[in-house]
Amino acid sequence: MIDALAAARFRRLGTLTIFAVYFVILVGGIVRASGAGMGCPDWPTCFGQWVPPTDESQLPNNYHEIYAARGYQSTIFNPVKTWTEYTNRLVGVSIGFLILLTAWSSRIYLKADKTIFYLATAVFLLVGFQGWLGSAVVASNLKPLMITLHMLLALFIVALLIYAIARSQKPLLQAIDSHWLTPRFKLVLKTAMALTLIQVAMGTQVREAVDYIAHEHSYIDRQYWRDSFPIIFYVHRSFSSIILFTNLWLAWKIYQHADKTSVLLRSAYVLIGLITTAILAGVSLDRLGFPAVAQPVHLLMANLIFGAQFFIFICLNYSSNKAS
Repeated sequence: MIDALAAARFRRLGTLTIFAVYFVILVGGIVRASGAGMGCPDWPTCFGQWVPPTDESQLPNNYHEIYAARGYQSTIFNPVKTWTEYTNRLVGVSIGFLILLTAWSSRIYLKADKTIFYLATAVFLLVGFQGWLGSAVVASNLKPLMITLHMLLALFIVALLIYAIARSQKPLLQAIDSHWLTPRFKLVLKTAMALTLIQVAMGTQVREAVDYIAHEHSYIDRQYWRDSFPIIFYVHRSFSSIILFTNLWLAWKIYQHADKTSVLLRSAYVLIGLITTAILAGVSLDRLGFPAVAQPVHLLMANLIFGAQFFIFICLNYSSNKAS
């Protein structure tokens, strides 16, 4: 028998960790959009210090040559970019502690449901690997493939956390009435999740192109970036309408059949809100000169959309009142 207070503590801690991971994804998007990824050209220190400098005078006179010898030819100290990247690292370390606490608190399920404990432990190990991958991203001088792998692993970590927390609440999810659930709905939901992953993959290609264009423009003149966008940008933009209408159909079916106070309907509302926000952020990128604030918001929404879809999928999978 699971202690109710311990179970509630695990749920709250796990939920906090999920939001914290999404926050670090947002911070990572800000780092990338601002071109601050190499604000700290070494890892785990930053310019050889555990607490980075605030002024160039605090660095050796020949620091350009030092980092050029390490393969970073254009290292120029910029306090804003340095502290943006350093903040990103601090947030990442904080996430590590939260993940550790989540894994530790999951031990209460060792007898009742070992899978929850194994999932939480796997997340902890993956976060450690994610930290190493972050150092590899810096060592690679921000190669686009490494950045994409770093982001996709974060998406996978969040999915495992959502599953672990939802599984711990299985008795509550089993109470969801899904007698109306049809094979067609399940197929469309799985298709919607696959479409989101495809859209995210295309988005990474667009971001790689944007990184190159930004470098060519020295991270200024954002209003002219659109003139150099590759064809994948326009495919990615048009694909958003398919994402929207597919998920609107899902939300409408849930609205028609689900209890008006159920977590399922609330999740559907959240899903549509996230997609709308993502599209608005995408439109601002396309039409308003690629504002820096819109890029991390657009990235965060993409991750949240998949998370919401995955949660709905788990809810329906655990519901015990399915149609026969």
